[in-house]
Amino acid sequence: MIHIGIDPVIFQLGAFLLTWHGFFSFIAVMVAVILVTRWARSEGMVGDTVYATAIWAILGGIIGARAVHVIDRWDLYGNNPTEILAIWQGGIALLGAILGGLIAGSIYAYINKYQIGKLADLTAPALLIAQSIGRVGDIINGEHVSKVTNFSWGFVYTHPDSLSNRIYGLQSTHPSVGYEIVWNMLVLGIVYLMRDRIKPDGMLFVLYLALYSFGRFFITFLREDRVWIAGLQQAHLITIIFMAVTIPVLVYKARIVNRD
Repeated sequence: MIHIGIDPVIFQLGAFLLTWHGFFSFIAVMVAVILVTRWARSEGMVGDTVYATAIWAILGGIIGARAVHVIDRWDLYGNNPTEILAIWQGGIALLGAILGGLIAGSIYAYINKYQIGKLADLTAPALLIAQSIGRVGDIINGEHVSKVTNFSWGFVYTHPDSLSNRIYGLQSTHPSVGYEIVWNMLVLGIVYLMRDRIKPDGMLFVLYLALYSFGRFFITFLREDRVWIAGLQQAHLITIIFMAVTIPVLVYKARIVNRD
């Protein structure tokens, strides 16, 4: 078993907490912006276009991530509405970040007549890298509680402030976010190979979202989140919606071309 005993909180100043999840999320966002900006310039796009769109995408991602988490745990926030805005205490949903960032970034790009499809395609591989970086913080924190396992690669959280430890003690649990990192890297390989081969613009991002959603759907069965309906958690329902939209778009609109 793999034992993790790191304090989830790096430091605390009053009510403000800096967790490993927050730290790696910040690094992930910076890496994504830097990568997309570099790739955009190689495509002849102005860096300021990326920065401006990124600001709105990040804001939309934060709102979406928090909103999806709050909806999922309304049993807690319904009785404590003042806690809804306390995002520094933790509680965000990656799928909400993707959705919120996509909506906000697309609206801003559309208003300013930017190349939405091209920007989205450049963002796809960067998001997979950023998601994986952010998940490192989740692994350290142990905040995404997973099912108990006897596998030799199971995680045992020994720090008393780890959510996994508070729920399961020293029992070994599935490294579900670790599985997600592996899946992200597999999807990244496919997305990288399909660059400049799948058209029209925007289809690479659609491919990323479809593939990520497919893997996340099955990985979510290993997590101990609240069940919504028919044994399915919130992430199951969101990924089903994502796949219901992206797969038909790929089938009816995407085409494979030879690289120039």
